[in-house]
Amino acid sequence: MTVAEQESGQEDAGGDGDMSGGEDGYVPSRRRLDRERYRRDRARRATGVAALSTLVTAVVLYLVVVNAPGWPRTRETFFSAEYAREAFPKVLEGLWLNVRLLLVCGVAVLVLGMLIAVARTLRGPVFFPLRALAAAYTDFFRGLPLIINLMIVVLGVPALRLQGVTVDPVLLGGTALTLTYSAYVAEVFRAGIESVHPSQRAAARSLGLTNRQALRHVVLPQAVRRQVPPLLNDLVSLQKDTGLVSIGGAIDAVRAADIIVGRSLNYTPYIVAGLVFVALTIPMTRFTDWVTARMDRQRAQGGTT
Repeated sequence: MTVAEQESGQEDAGGDGDMSGGEDGYVPSRRRLDRERYRRDRARRATGVAALSTLVTAVVLYLVVVNAPGWPRTRETFFSAEYAREAFPKVLEGLWLNVRLLLVCGVAVLVLGMLIAVARTLRGPVFFPLRALAAAYTDFFRGLPLIINLMIVVLGVPALRLQGVTVDPVLLGGTALTLTYSAYVAEVFRAGIESVHPSQRAAARSLGLTNRQALRHVVLPQAVRRQVPPLLNDLVSLQKDTGLVSIGGAIDAVRAADIIVGRSLNYTPYIVAGLVFVALTIPMTRFTDWVTARMDRQRAQGGTT
């Protein structure tokens, strides 16, 4: 056997071994070391090119903006450090309301969306009225703009003067958010339920499980696991749209900024509120990307069905 063949055999046998040697005495060949060195160099070059192109793009955008004729006035109106310092603590105080709405409405949306999805997937003619109502609900609230839904609920419900019905704009705004987003989440759940192969339900039934038990213990766990990424995306959107409850007078981050703008006629508080929402949204977005990539890797390796 030649030296080249021995090195090739070492690469094939030790491809998954420790590069620095180990208890099995594996020593990587020169060819493998060169290949790894080339990959590291290529990765460093790619990182350098990406960093340089990003820097150049940022500099060009900066020069275009600061050299615009209206930049001095825009900087004074939208990027005032004085009004930013004034608005920041009040916007943060209002943001706590947005976070609470996200937590409460998020749970309500998931529960209601799951119930609607299950109702739409029920089998048998006896459940037709329930399926029709669930389909009408999802069609209506998915087609109705959220801002109009909020106005109808927040402004219309108090006008009815119903006894025992709250007129709190926070509760009414949260109700409108739940109604709209539960329709979207219901379709996500329904897609997950219908993506489970019928053989799964048939296998569960052959083991003696009832239709209800098969749905609960076999179908729903698989459906929910498959739909985690789109569900997280809906929650990210819900987090941003909690700022719309301000149209009813609730003092959230957006309304807190609006109060300062109305008094000062300076729009910097809006920029502060927007950046606060972005700072809150980015971690959730990155977490969604991580979950999606992790599930894709597991699915590629046969870890999930």
